[in-house]
Formats: sequence, structure tokens, C-alpha cells
Amino acid sequence: MTTVDWIEGKVRFIDQTRLPADEVYIETDDYRVVGEAIKRLSIRGAPAIGVAAAFGVVLAVNVRRLTRPGEMEAEFRTAMEYLASTRPTAVNLFTALHRMECAYTSVLHGDPAAMRKCLLDEARAIQQEDIEACRKIGENGATLINPDSSLLTHCNAGALATAGEGTALSVITTAARQGKVLRVYAGETRPLLQGARLTAWELVKQGLEVILITDSTAGWLMQQRRVDAVIVGADRVVANGDVANKIGTYPLAVLAARHGLPFYVAIPTSTIDLGMASGREIPIEERGEEEVTHIAGIRIAAEGVQVYAPAFDVTPHELITAIITERGIARPPYPEALGFLKRDEVGVV
Repeated sequence: MTTVDWIEGKVRFIDQTRLPADEVYIETDDYRVVGEAIKRLSIRGAPAIGVAAAFGVVLAVNVRRLTRPGEMEAEFRTAMEYLASTRPTAVNLFTALHRMECAYTSVLHGDPAAMRKCLLDEARAIQQEDIEACRKIGENGATLINPDSSLLTHCNAGALATAGEGTALSVITTAARQGKVLRVYAGETRPLLQGARLTAWELVKQGLEVILITDSTAGWLMQQRRVDAVIVGADRVVANGDVANKIGTYPLAVLAARHGLPFYVAIPTSTIDLGMASGREIPIEERGEEEVTHIAGIRIAAEGVQVYAPAFDVTPHELITAIITERGIARPPYPEALGFLKRDEVGVV
């Protein structure tokens, strides 16, 4: 399964809002369709968003009527601004767009064909680097998993969220291939049920024993000593090690600390944002009230009720046991460890 790909001049992506009932792929040559897909979570997951946005930029300059540099410049700028506005929290989006900006600038005075090729090459490089990063994240993270482990994860940090095998799920599936994983508990992840709809679907397809729980069940499982470790992905990790991830992650970290369980975060280094000092600076996206008041289009809440629907929360660094990346495993103190992992990285903003 390839979540987002470039196929003969079009972007092809799986519509994650249709899962698990329907496995539907969409192809488009319009960057605006890609942007809307990111907004409505048809494409989601920080690394996958970055890859999709990079390919969206290529679509913008690929329009055949654009033959003069000035026309291409205008379309490029419009697309960059639009794609940057789609999701504010995931830093991979902005890292990918920064790389596309650098690639565009490097061939700014070239002919249109050369400019298009350069941008496509850069987008494909972003995709390939994520595939390789996912593999290495899995290998590095699996070293932290003890034999006969029962693991708990939240939201979806698998193949659907990346260009490769995933981040948190890559660790889980790699450890499972090594015979270390007994079972995986997947929190449902209200309000949009990414755990129930996506993570459970992926793990079942992988042949793992996956047990779906309501988000409020996690504390009881830990108290009963039925969980050995918690592992999640993230949308942004800042300089001090604070982590923004799907709403509901912070309570899991608090519960893990209360019960003496390791709490791991698995990310590509492109998700690390050293430009922000702490989690207080991370912009937290708020979603529409219907995502809370409705399930599958059916209202479940009283008419007239007010809704607060942040898409993410921030987990303080002191609750995080380790941050797993393709370049290695970071442990406290995080400012030094994360800075070391980011050294000489391509596309650092």
C-alpha cells in the first residue's frame, strides 16, 4: 500500500476518510484537490502530508499553459501559500515546502522543463527519504522492545501516515517480525477514530493480534499490568523535547508515568522543529464541531451544545522516555540530543 504517490503526471492517494469500509484511491492533476484532501484528512499523518504537499507543488507548475517564467512563478507562489495554509501543526508540511522553495530557487532562471524536472526530483527525494526513514525508525525502535511485550498505541502512525511503513507502527511491526510482540492495544482515538478505523485496519492486514479499546480504557489496562510500553508518533517535536500529537496523547503519557511504563515517541527527524523552544509555541489546530457532535454523519450530541475540538495536545518532555528517529534514539536532556540528531540535515528551516 502506497499512501501518496506520483503516477504519470498525477498525484495518487488513498482516501483515508473512506477506510476501513472502502479502499478508494483518488488521482488528480490539481494541487487544490491535494490541498483539500489534506484539510479534510483524506491525506493525514505528518510525513504523508509533507510528501503530498511536495507533489502538489509539482502539479502547480506542471500545467501545460505555463510556458513563461513569470507565469510559472505566480502559480508556484499561489500553490505554496495555499498548501502551507492547510494544516498548521505538522512541521513536516513546512519542511517539505521549504525544500521545494530551495529547489525552485536553484533553477529559477532555467527553462520550464528543467524547472519542472528539478521540482519533481526533489519531491521524489522527500518521498524516498521518508520510506528509508521509516525502515530505520523501525529498526532502531525495535531494540527498545522487550520479548513478549504488549504495546499500546494512539491515533495512526503507520503506513497511512507516511510514505513508508510508518513511525510508531514501524517499530511495532519490526519488533513483531522479531518475535517480540504478543499483542497491540489500539486506542479508538476520538473524535475521528483514527485508531479504530486506520490503525486497527493496518495491524489486522499485517497479521498482528490487535485489540481495540476506548480511549478511557487505557488507564485500567495499565493498572492491571496488561501494557508493557506506550509508543506513539508525533506531528511536531520542539527543541526542549515537548511533543505535539493527536489529542489524547498527553493523558496517556501521564498514565504511563503513573504506572512506571516507558513512553516512546517515534518520528523522522524532519518532525523536529528546533526553531521552537517549547510546546507553548506550537500552534494547535482546532477542528469543526461536527467532528465531535457527529459520527459517520449521524448526530450523537444534543442540538445547541457548544464544542471545543483541538486536534492535538502537547506532551511535556519530562514524560517522554525516549524519542526514536532514523538517525538514532534521543534521551534526556533533549535539547542536546535533538540538536545532535538534526545536524547537517537536508531541508532544515
